[in-house]
Amino acid sequence: MSSYADRLAALREQLRADRLDGFVVPLTDEHMSEYVGSYAQRLQWLTGFEGSAGSAVVLPEEAAIFVDGRYTLQVRSQVSATEWSYQSVPETSITEWLKEHAGEGARIGYDPWLHTNDWVKRAKVALKARGAELVAVEQNPIDKIWNDRPEASKAKLVVHDEKHAGKSAAEKRTEIGDWLAQQKADAAVLSALDSIAWAFNIRGQDVSRTPVALAYALVHADGTADLFVASEKIGPEVQQHLGNGVRVHERSAFESGLSELRGKAAVVDPERAVAAIFDALERAGAKVLPMRDPTVLPRAIKNSAEVAGHKAAQTRDGATIARFLHWIDVEAPSGSVDELTASDRLEALRRENVEFRDLSFDSISGAGPNGAIVHYRSSEKTNRKLELGSLYLIDSGGQYVDGTTDITRTVPIGEPTAEMRDRFTRVLKGHIAIATAVFPKGTRGSQLDSFARRPLWEAGLDYAHGTGHGVGSFLSVHEGPQRISPVGSGQSGGDEPLQPGMILSNEPGYYKAGEYGIRIENLVLVEERQVEGAEKDMLGFETMTFAPIDRRLIVRRMLSPNELAWLNAYHAQVVEKVGARLSGGDRAWLEQACTPL
Repeated sequence: MSSYADRLAALREQLRADRLDGFVVPLTDEHMSEYVGSYAQRLQWLTGFEGSAGSAVVLPEEAAIFVDGRYTLQVRSQVSATEWSYQSVPETSITEWLKEHAGEGARIGYDPWLHTNDWVKRAKVALKARGAELVAVEQNPIDKIWNDRPEASKAKLVVHDEKHAGKSAAEKRTEIGDWLAQQKADAAVLSALDSIAWAFNIRGQDVSRTPVALAYALVHADGTADLFVASEKIGPEVQQHLGNGVRVHERSAFESGLSELRGKAAVVDPERAVAAIFDALERAGAKVLPMRDPTVLPRAIKNSAEVAGHKAAQTRDGATIARFLHWIDVEAPSGSVDELTASDRLEALRRENVEFRDLSFDSISGAGPNGAIVHYRSSEKTNRKLELGSLYLIDSGGQYVDGTTDITRTVPIGEPTAEMRDRFTRVLKGHIAIATAVFPKGTRGSQLDSFARRPLWEAGLDYAHGTGHGVGSFLSVHEGPQRISPVGSGQSGGDEPLQPGMILSNEPGYYKAGEYGIRIENLVLVEERQVEGAEKDMLGFETMTFAPIDRRLIVRRMLSPNELAWLNAYHAQVVEKVGARLSGGDRAWLEQACTPL
């Protein structure tokens, strides 16, 4: 089909054939993944929206697309206002919208492999109030009309070395089994791809930018497991690695495999498992225990080997960033650099590292007004030159075999304005407030979020995204359950108590629509902190990312003595940790960029 309008019309025609009066289109896959394989990009295929979070509803006479504050500008540039109305989350939701817009007696379709059980329950209640009903489809109607839909990846699995994992897969599954016994459960259903990758010490290439493989798993109380994955993806090394304790089945056998849990108690995560899994277990006569996936917290709390790997990856990546920023400084003022050539250059520099496997997400390379689009993705259509008098924002990361990186830097191209410097300094003050925070054990990320916003709030400013997200260990760049964000924003909000070993981003920002964007992002490690005279166990953050923060954008008098001391000490660490990896002009540039302020 030649246009998005044609695709929308074709979907409406298919819905009429299926006796449906509407359909809900989420941006996810059967594993509730944040980033999905090309075969599951139904929302993008239908609407043109290229963000990493969103959903849509199609009714016979109207259609709506739902995005949060990160994508307010992007959705308007990519999705036709003629065909679609723009809805802002969390101000509204699909269920609230359907309550207002679904026709009386309407049959609204949904794919039970793409929604959580809780969502299905809420949507049914909302539609019942309209005299309408929610109807599970056996085959997704988009798949019926998407004639050139890509196949799922056939890439081979690889073993994640125990020296990087810090613990054998057998140990991990034994610990899960012990936990299941404590819960009086027989098995845990693992459907989140990073959970399976972590539990089995395997990695894959089935999802862009995230080293996971399309699979499902059942881990049993005796420590054995059933892994459901396409047999063509398993070579001899992986087969040997899995060992006798893991029974391998075709991925397509997963639904029937759930029937083997008849009469048994199965733990299923209501946030991470789709409604179809709950339906299959209930049909089989299993006892469903809705509890958090038992890999989530152990995966978030990094062991000593994972922390060491992260630090090595961050130092390696920091040297690459320094080389890139030096290149920007030299080349951009001539007007010869645009967003795409810049992000391509950074990726090429990262690929020079033998430990590099992939980017950890599509780089956000935003020049001037494009930098104000929080999750912007440059394309041939939107590509801008880095022009004098503008700001350039680059948010990027790498997947290294020993760690996952995520860093944002904002740099001036030519002379910045006084307003740019003021806003940048406020963002920096918020960044330092998180970096230097000391807090009692049990503190949640939501309690820290306002530390980063206060300098902006004092000027009547704010930003429409969380301040920090968890980061995996050669896994997902966005990993829960820990976050630094207001309660209710994102999965689990910011309501998970922070624990030593957790890694998070520290990334306050400011965005002036149509003009520029600012973000400063480092990764931080939660660690125990000794405080003289403390009456509670205290925690703090160790900064793990090392690359210059642009001094040309800082208003020195706006920094307190403590903030200035932090910045100068940080830059001294950058030179110490990254300098040895650089030579010649790159080393000289780094030392100049890190000169005490």
